[in-house]
Amino acid sequence: MLANLANVSYIGATILFILSLGGLSNPESSRRGNFYGIIGMTIAVLATVFGPRVTLAGIPWIIGAMVIGGGIGLYAARKVQMTQMPELVALMHSLVGLAAMLVGFASYIDTSIVFSGAEKAIHELEIYVGIYIGAITFSGSIIAFGKLSGKISGKPMLLPGRHVLNFIGLALVIYFAYVLLQAETPAAGALALAVMTAVGLLFGIHMVMAIGGADMPVVVSMLNSYSGWAAAATGFMLSNDLLIVVGALVGSSGAILSYIMCRAMARNFLSVIAGGFGTEGGKPAVAGAQPAGEVSPISAVETAELLKDAKSVIIVPGYGMAVAQAQHTVYEITKLLREKGVNVRFGIHPVAGRMPGHMNVLLAEAKVPYDIVMEMDELNDDFPNTDVSIVIGANDIVNPAAMDDPGSPIAGMPVLQVWKAKTSIVMKRSMASGYAGVDNPLFYKENNRMLFGDAKKMLDEVLAALKA
Repeated sequence: MLANLANVSYIGATILFILSLGGLSNPESSRRGNFYGIIGMTIAVLATVFGPRVTLAGIPWIIGAMVIGGGIGLYAARKVQMTQMPELVALMHSLVGLAAMLVGFASYIDTSIVFSGAEKAIHELEIYVGIYIGAITFSGSIIAFGKLSGKISGKPMLLPGRHVLNFIGLALVIYFAYVLLQAETPAAGALALAVMTAVGLLFGIHMVMAIGGADMPVVVSMLNSYSGWAAAATGFMLSNDLLIVVGALVGSSGAILSYIMCRAMARNFLSVIAGGFGTEGGKPAVAGAQPAGEVSPISAVETAELLKDAKSVIIVPGYGMAVAQAQHTVYEITKLLREKGVNVRFGIHPVAGRMPGHMNVLLAEAKVPYDIVMEMDELNDDFPNTDVSIVIGANDIVNPAAMDDPGSPIAGMPVLQVWKAKTSIVMKRSMASGYAGVDNPLFYKENNRMLFGDAKKMLDEVLAALKA
């Protein structure tokens, strides 16, 4: 009876998870998608805890672990700033990888079920693959957390002969899979798993360290995919159908998102894994490396005057807006301009910020209407008919060198063509380069103005001038 009830609950949870993914595909339905996901996960957890495979003696341990984990999650949700969301997401991915590793080793040493023949080989391969994916996800996510939080340099670490090292690592993984299947004692099999785990951990570190800062948003979505496949592998090890389905959903959706982001950056997914472009973010560009010229500063009051006279305005937010926590002031300015009849829209680049959807989340938090938040492809043709384009803390995603300079590290990357507006205004603290570490010719264009200073402070001044 309990088994049947658990299976029905799993089916219901699976349907809710699919509805959740469908809801998250659109900003207007994202809240509903989150709600479906929460309900589905609640049903799945309850069905598992009170299902036939958990004894009464084990329930207190499970509840205790859930209280501790839930407390940590609640604390993180309350304390972590929106600017820290990318590194928090990377850290959470690492926990999924760690869980897959621990479940794999626990499944190997578990003697409650004895397999033989082909079943034993299949079970051991499930464990092997699950631990390997978990190891890559765990160590890769830790390095991604370090890069996103600034604790590790964003510059790619490209070791000599790195592709040869990767091939040797892959050969070792295949060899020790054979050793595991041929092992005559549990100790020999455990040794093969331990060596493979070490190789997987090193590969995860090497893989993400070789990826440049400009490609980090792709890394986040890629690790999201890995965490899904790690969860699916855990489901195979535990013979849990729901975990297999959910892991496959997360893994496939993360892979599709990674492909979409690579396409948006004119990048090949394999080239990102092999070591993408990107240097130390936030450093001045090398003199003479890109076109240079005189910049035209502008004040907050002058910016307000341009906005008052405009009929069409496009705002392009970037990581600088997140750092300054300026999204609420941006909304106040937007609301004021729209009340005056100005057509205000937001242009979102697929890799703006440090993770997929970073800018969308910030604008949603500030209650910016969904219908004026648009993707890059929807707006690029409208810039020539736009009076003012405002760039708030973005750099690489509005860099014309991507289109004009074949030798640029970001050549071929689609960008928001803000310079085609009658007047473009770039808000930055300084002339430092973006996360890709390259200079931006936009700053020197005749129709561009630079509004230097903290984005929140400058926007507050613009808002005050608009109200005056």
